Amino acid sequence: MLTTVEGVYSGGTITLLETPANVREGRVLVTFLGNEEKKPARQMVFGQFAGSVLPTEEDFKIAEWHGEEEFEVLNGG
Repeated sequence: MLTTVEGVYSGGTITLLETPANVREGRVLVTFLGNEEKKPARQMVFGQFAGSVLPTEEDFKIAEWHGEEEFEVLNGG
């Protein structure tokens, strides 16, 4: 069974920040996570990937889908 608890290493000593449940003694592996502070996740911003020219209303009219001929024929259109 693997159990993970957070701790702090300082001056050659490891201090656990919580007591592991149901563990009296055992072997351990210590992984140092680094000193970087967690950076907040970036949020998407309007136009973030748009480049130098943003789409216009005319662009959306050109891209509008008006159905396909084969479906209009089947539906009596």
